[in-house]
Amino acid sequence: MTLKVSSVQFQHKAGDKAYNLQRIDAFTAEAVAAGSQLVAFPEMCISGYWHVPKLDAAGLQALAEPLGGASIGHVARLARRHGIAIGAGFLERGGDGKLYNAYAVCLPDGAVHCHRKLHAFEHKLISSGDRYTVFDTPWGIRCGILICWDNNLVENARATALLGAELLIAPHQTGGCNSVSPFGMKHIPLEKWARRQEDPAAIAAEIRGPNGREWLMRWLPARAHDNGMFLVFSNGIGPDEDEVRTGNAMILDPYGRIIVETSEAADAMVSADLDLSLLDKCTGQRWLRGRRPELYGILTEARPDNLKPLEARFSESSTR
Repeated sequence: MTLKVSSVQFQHKAGDKAYNLQRIDAFTAEAVAAGSQLVAFPEMCISGYWHVPKLDAAGLQALAEPLGGASIGHVARLARRHGIAIGAGFLERGGDGKLYNAYAVCLPDGAVHCHRKLHAFEHKLISSGDRYTVFDTPWGIRCGILICWDNNLVENARATALLGAELLIAPHQTGGCNSVSPFGMKHIPLEKWARRQEDPAAIAAEIRGPNGREWLMRWLPARAHDNGMFLVFSNGIGPDEDEVRTGNAMILDPYGRIIVETSEAADAMVSADLDLSLLDKCTGQRWLRGRRPELYGILTEARPDNLKPLEARFSESSTR
């Protein structure tokens, strides 16, 4: 049995929901024409992303919508009309009065499943979610959602797999960020993007290099392989305020192998047929069955050395 899915990278416009929804409409039509049953769009692609840290409380409230609001309502109608599942990110105004970086997957039967980012950092007024999101689909496969930094913590992918997820939807706004790590991602100069037509080799090197694909390859395939899940990675592309997103939309199988990907410096979509028969005997699923949970209590405890700054620990060791 196979399931055809699509992953989209596109450059959203900050706060321009009408434009961003038009891009979702257009790519959904492409996905339907390709025969896909699910299409994934990037994190906060409806509302816009990196302008959010600059907004005040009133600006955030104006941008945010409830799950049952106009934007997700539009996506839900699109899903029902075309008979396809659609995932898209937005800024949610929760029923509890809090704001969340959220991602909704609208199924063709009218069901809507919403994940709130577990590790939100975009604004002090945006709260983090407190639960994992795993759900059944009409195609007999269980899906999970983890947003951007959620995927960097290995425990989140494992917990999602333990809840039965066999396909992980992983929407991002990443690449070209200014990491504090000396070997982490660095800013991609905006002028390289501006000159991408006259110097395509320079922007291609960034998209495929240590600030883009190379960084993803250090960890993204492991999330799929170690947990025996297909993975659909969607991302922004191009300038987002002072950062340049690198796209790299891709789909991976449960062995961590890339089925399809793009290095285009433009809005783009990739699609693939998932061979669901791989799930039963893949390495990650066998490892899950071999777990010994009685050993893992330490995973719920804080690291003791978190109580002391790294600099202090180095200083102590140098005096011994």
